Amino acid sequence: MDQQKFLELLQSIQIPDTDRVKAATTELRKTYYPHPESLVWLLHILTSHDAKEVRQSASVEALRLVPKHWIKLPEEQKPAIREKLLQTTLEEQQALVRHSQARVIAAIAKIDLPDGEWGSLPDLLAQATTSPQVSHREVSIYILFTLLEAAGDIFEDKLPGLFTLFSNTIKDPESAEVRINTLLCLSRMAMLIEPEEHPENLERFIAAFPGMVAVLKDAIDTEDEDRTMQAFEVFQILLGCESALLNTHFKDLLTFMIDIAANTEISDDSRSQALSFLMQCARYRKMKIQGTRDMGETITLKSLQIATEIGDDDDEEDELTTSKSALGLLDLLASSLPPRQVIVPLLKALPNYVNSDQPNYRKAGILALGMCVEGAPDFIATQLDGLMPIVFKLLNDAVTSVRNAALTGLARLADDLAEEVCKFHSELIPALVKNLDAAGGQSSNEVEQKQNLAILKSACLALESLTDGMEKEIMITYIPELIPRLGQLLSHPDIHVKAAAAGALGSIAGSAEDAFLPYFEESMKALAQFVTLKDNDDEFDLRGTTVDAMGSMAQAVGKGPFQPYVAPLMQASEEALHLGHPRLRETSYILWSTLAKVYEEDFTPYLDGVVKGLWESLEQEEAENEVELGEHAKELLGQEVVIAGKKIKVVAATDEPADSDDMEEGDDEDDWDDLTAVTAVAMEKEVAVEVIADVLSHTRKHFVPYFEKTVEAVMTLVEHNYEGVRKAAISTLWRAYACLFGLMEDHTGEKWTPGLPVKSQPSEEVLKLGEVVTTATLSLWEDETDRAVVTDINRNVSSTLKLCGPAILTQSKFLETVTTILSSIITKSHPCQQDIGDDDDHEDLEDEESSEYDWLVIDTALDVIIGLSVALGGQFTELWKVFQKPIMKFASSQTNFERSTAIGVVAECTAHMGDAVTPYTETLLKLLLHRLSDEDPETKSNAAYATGLLVFHSRNSAAYLPSFNTILTKLEPLLHTEHARTLDNACGCVSRMIMAHPDKVPIDDVLPVIVEQLPLKEDYEENKPIYECITGLYQNGNQTVIGLTQQLVPVFASVLGEPVEQLDVDTRAKLVETVKFIASKNASLISGNETLVNAIR
Repeated sequence: MDQQKFLELLQSIQIPDTDRVKAATTELRKTYYPHPESLVWLLHILTSHDAKEVRQSASVEALRLVPKHWIKLPEEQKPAIREKLLQTTLEEQQALVRHSQARVIAAIAKIDLPDGEWGSLPDLLAQATTSPQVSHREVSIYILFTLLEAAGDIFEDKLPGLFTLFSNTIKDPESAEVRINTLLCLSRMAMLIEPEEHPENLERFIAAFPGMVAVLKDAIDTEDEDRTMQAFEVFQILLGCESALLNTHFKDLLTFMIDIAANTEISDDSRSQALSFLMQCARYRKMKIQGTRDMGETITLKSLQIATEIGDDDDEEDELTTSKSALGLLDLLASSLPPRQVIVPLLKALPNYVNSDQPNYRKAGILALGMCVEGAPDFIATQLDGLMPIVFKLLNDAVTSVRNAALTGLARLADDLAEEVCKFHSELIPALVKNLDAAGGQSSNEVEQKQNLAILKSACLALESLTDGMEKEIMITYIPELIPRLGQLLSHPDIHVKAAAAGALGSIAGSAEDAFLPYFEESMKALAQFVTLKDNDDEFDLRGTTVDAMGSMAQAVGKGPFQPYVAPLMQASEEALHLGHPRLRETSYILWSTLAKVYEEDFTPYLDGVVKGLWESLEQEEAENEVELGEHAKELLGQEVVIAGKKIKVVAATDEPADSDDMEEGDDEDDWDDLTAVTAVAMEKEVAVEVIADVLSHTRKHFVPYFEKTVEAVMTLVEHNYEGVRKAAISTLWRAYACLFGLMEDHTGEKWTPGLPVKSQPSEEVLKLGEVVTTATLSLWEDETDRAVVTDINRNVSSTLKLCGPAILTQSKFLETVTTILSSIITKSHPCQQDIGDDDDHEDLEDEESSEYDWLVIDTALDVIIGLSVALGGQFTELWKVFQKPIMKFASSQTNFERSTAIGVVAECTAHMGDAVTPYTETLLKLLLHRLSDEDPETKSNAAYATGLLVFHSRNSAAYLPSFNTILTKLEPLLHTEHARTLDNACGCVSRMIMAHPDKVPIDDVLPVIVEQLPLKEDYEENKPIYECITGLYQNGNQTVIGLTQQLVPVFASVLGEPVEQLDVDTRAKLVETVKFIASKNASLISGNETLVNAIR
């Protein structure tokens, strides 16, 4: 090999000529780099060449070759190379080159040190850190950092000495670089500390921590952007380490960060980084924040204050500002912490903001409320009566930008509280129409025009959210004034306004159902022009929104009227798959889902193309589709942004060529490897896998030819790195199982019965799919750290147990493992309920209120327990022993919804266990008697339901009969309540008590009271015990019920009429027999009632 030619080729890489660079690179890698000698030449060049660019290139290439060739070099050459390399690096003046050379030293040391070579290096570096020459101190500390990074385990027994060394260098009086490099070293040492095994190292780290914070503060104060970014990264890294490292100083650190974020004299970059850190704390240290007194409230109120910095230009979706970051932090806090720590202080402060004479305060108030609703919808729903007047007021604000913020806030409220917000339609719809009309006129200048466009878009989006799911009867009243306005906006010159109007039109159609028919043809004609747009991203977005709207119209008008549009739309959706736009592909998939739901088995002709398209999506390679962010987006690093409605972690870009063999070029400031990218393709797969579940569920037997390959494709996604894909994949597998099980039952004509062993053996195909589904589920369920994934698994398992019975429980170890997992969730010890890196048991928080998202994990796990009771029937009694204690604990919680849910679980499990509940009678009765007097109406209602079931099913009458009078006394006020569900459950309870022991209930007194409350208006489930009780009394010739016949006849007519869901088949049959009995005794009572006459024919 020619050494001079080698140098020339290396120099050629620096020339800005793509062809020459490519040719030189190819020759180097083909002719030279396979040989160990090339490493010697590179090391010589990087220590001696005059040009810094050549030294840098040589360093990067040497770093790649060290692992491959260093051990092959002659041993006699190595001492001189090591000495020269270290000396040159210490003297190097160029920071980038110096850092690259340091990484070469670390790569060599990683090989040498474990083999007992270069043993002098750590001591040489330690000496250099105390050198009077600043540059030597800077470089030596950086080399130590690269060593800790590359081969940290070598230093595990040297940590005490390093802490002593760094306790001085972290305070270096002359060099900020020494201080920041020390901070980097300490971040790597943090990863090596095992607090339980070496508590002394934990204490040393805790002692060093204030100095670490001081380095960050100094970088901020001196406005050193690069070092500030490095320092913030260190604290982000620490969040992924053992929680004990931060516990001592955690409160002070959070206070420091929120104070930085709130300080308007500091650069926006630093403030955004502080907010980013707090966001990560809210995600990964929520238990610690929750346990730190007043911290949730402090961060909430300061975030609200930061939000007031919002400007009129902050409506730009792509621009990240400090105020937007603060609103994003509020969103995370609301979903991570209990309402008491976030929503309560926010609502307490809200009047001062929304009533302020400063527009930005009014905007911040309503936007903050909108951001928080997703995290605590149940709590905010209880406060709506007081909040909606604020919304009405701001929708009519004199300042346009405030009205726009109010429209945005309203849209968010309606998204998560559709039913509750819709109750205020009579005030909201006119306000939205008023805003549309005001913004639809001529603008006098460019600023006004921009504001009006924003109002039009926001008003349409608010309409879309508000009308989505609105009751048909209400929607009909607003159609005449809404549809013409939206129709006009479909011709608006601004493409974004068109898209917003199309979305609102689709939502209105979906709620209006067949009442939309008079407007259907005209609307489809107006929208048709957008279905083939494909020139730019804005057109793609309009096309996607239009297709979504047409899907809603299909559901509204049904098969027949929509039929002429199916083929052209399917053709357009097929074309959209090949336009290179993920959003459009997702739109096609969602359209297929919608049409499958509308046409069901009639969708079969399109199945082949649809399934093929979905398979192709699931099989896409993701690595080639990753989108990297450039330097301009660096402030987003570590944060979550919302893209297509999903929260996405943002990762750094890299300047590496594709063939760099994963080696880093230059400094590692962009090494954010603790974060995981979510690509557009991953989000597309999430939609595709959800859609394939919809398609198979609605086309059923016609999907069978595609079943096996679909399951294989979905199985590959179960452990995907994006939680959305994992969740969708598991859900689809369970839906596939339920579909196949249903097809089997249709074929055999046999329905499952509770208990094991199963009375009817499932088919081989069902058993095989059951094995696949349970294996995939257990691979995630035990160790999954994402709450939403665990929640969704719970929902799917629960639904399948209730729908398909016990067959799935016959899979190997499934029931045993499920029991263990459920126990961990309801005792709050599952991995998804813990902070990352946290070994604390948080016993002090066990009785604390949960965030609504955290409770959802428990709530759905309790639903799985109910599902087990449904599937196992009386055999569930053995499992109840496992679950009873934690459920009883929730039943005694200080939080209303925890008590009511737990009592509901007791009721449902009692119903399904039947007389197998007998051994638990005394324990459960004591609890239920107490809860019959609960302050919370829902808990009291559930207690009435559960008490009736316990009395009806338990054979231990000796335990409950002495309490009969007490139960009746507690039920008496419930029979006169305004709370409909409580009233229904109280009537059901008394009815079950009568059926169990008619001689122990004063029927003459209680039956007239029950009859007065009939027919039930809300809880039709309680009609079964009530009418079975009444029909039983008729059969036994009870004089009280016979005396009430005249009152009961119109009641019977009501429940035997519409809706038919009021009575199950058995109860209906018994009631018809009773009506026949009455007619036989007194035909005139029945003959005048058409419903009853028809019923007894």
